[in-house]
Amino acid sequence: MTIKYLLGMCLVLLLLCPPVLASKQTEYFAVFMEGKKIGHAIQSRVVTDGKVTTTEKVSMQVSRADVPVSVNTTATSIETTDGKPLGFEVVQGFGLMTMNASGTVNEQGIVNMTVTSAGGEQKSTFEWPSGAVMVEGLRLLGLKKGLKEGLEYSAKLFDAGSMQAIEAEIHIGPKRNVDLLGRVVALTEVKTVFKLPRAGEIVGTSYVDRDLRVQKNIVPMMGMQIEMIACTKEFALGENDVLELVDKMFLASPEPLDNIKSAKSIIYHLSPTSQAAPLTIPSSDNQSVQQLKEGGVIVAVRPVAAPAGATFPYEGKDSNILEAVKPTRFVQSDHREIIDLANRAVGDTKDAAEAAKRIEAFVSEYIDNRSLSVGYASAAEVAASRVGDCSEFAVLTASMCRAVGIPARIVSGLVYVEDFPGRENAFGGHAWVEAYVGDRWIGLDATRAPKGFDAGHIALAIGNGEPVDFFGMVSTLGYFNIEKVIIEE
Repeated sequence: MTIKYLLGMCLVLLLLCPPVLASKQTEYFAVFMEGKKIGHAIQSRVVTDGKVTTTEKVSMQVSRADVPVSVNTTATSIETTDGKPLGFEVVQGFGLMTMNASGTVNEQGIVNMTVTSAGGEQKSTFEWPSGAVMVEGLRLLGLKKGLKEGLEYSAKLFDAGSMQAIEAEIHIGPKRNVDLLGRVVALTEVKTVFKLPRAGEIVGTSYVDRDLRVQKNIVPMMGMQIEMIACTKEFALGENDVLELVDKMFLASPEPLDNIKSAKSIIYHLSPTSQAAPLTIPSSDNQSVQQLKEGGVIVAVRPVAAPAGATFPYEGKDSNILEAVKPTRFVQSDHREIIDLANRAVGDTKDAAEAAKRIEAFVSEYIDNRSLSVGYASAAEVAASRVGDCSEFAVLTASMCRAVGIPARIVSGLVYVEDFPGRENAFGGHAWVEAYVGDRWIGLDATRAPKGFDAGHIALAIGNGEPVDFFGMVSTLGYFNIEKVIIEE
């Protein structure tokens, strides 16, 4: 599962660091991870009738247990020649599934957005984030500021893929001799610090020429780094290498965890593998987090039981919990087929805990093709295809819970596995669900039902299933080891 989010976050950060293009031009880039070419990027800019249209296409593919996983994104931004946003379109292809999101920005700063996928069409509106810029706005800001060493400035970058603005601090560094696939060129180093929601910071490094055109871009992710390097069209679109990432998605357990299902709690001692930013790990009803002075973290996982007698739908007024009942792009709880599936699963029970467990069991049986080939599907797509792995189980479970009024959110993190091809007694990337029952969030894991959620789950990110919600995975996994575990029976 984590490979999907890895690729998704790579795309987001690459698209937030576009090269500065001339009036009308197309540029090609090769995309590398772990030193292997895994894809390409094509970026173009056209000025017509007072409008600037910038298009960025990124395609990447890796292997997961010998199963190819591909992600393709085309992002188009439309702005005035002075950088005012007018509209955007993003087409995201996750393996077998494709999602199209487009929006226009009116004079009042209201965005009218349409999302189209195999699950149908969704329309919504939201306010344009104050001060946020897209590609042309960022280009003009860079031209205005220049490349004087030591210069620092900030920007708010709108990412159409996640429909939100991301704060960034830009630092102009010295000139360096940079290897561009055999060509050594003197370029200016530019570091961009991305302030990621609920995930701390990620620092990207770009190397630009005197015209501010990016020639190389480096983004660290999960203990690795992804590079985008300017090159010829032929090389960019040429054959890719095969990069197997399963090894990168597992952490060794310091000891076998016997009888994990009966464990009342498990305390994990995590130690950072570098002196980078502090580990940002979320707390929840099932997990408490203690930050240590030396940079380590103690995570205590104590699964909570659902209270008896709680009913649904949720009728409280907590805004955060109400948010977890609303439909989203990937969790389409208002979709007719999902509502029907939820009603079938829940039956005649009025007890919220029983309803949640019935949904968990239903999804476990309903997805009958546990395939690693799906990039990342929405709940409506999963309902139609009945194909996927843990992330598809999670979005469908959350969507069905929301469809009957049970607040639900998607959790991404690690789960203990006794045996996985080539791995024993290790923690691997996983996705599951937390549902709000009574007065607490309880864990649901349809992928592993009937065993379900237990103390072998370590949450690294919590959200609505949107790719941007899982930045926490990118900034934590790969940057720590599990040094010690303490099991409380």
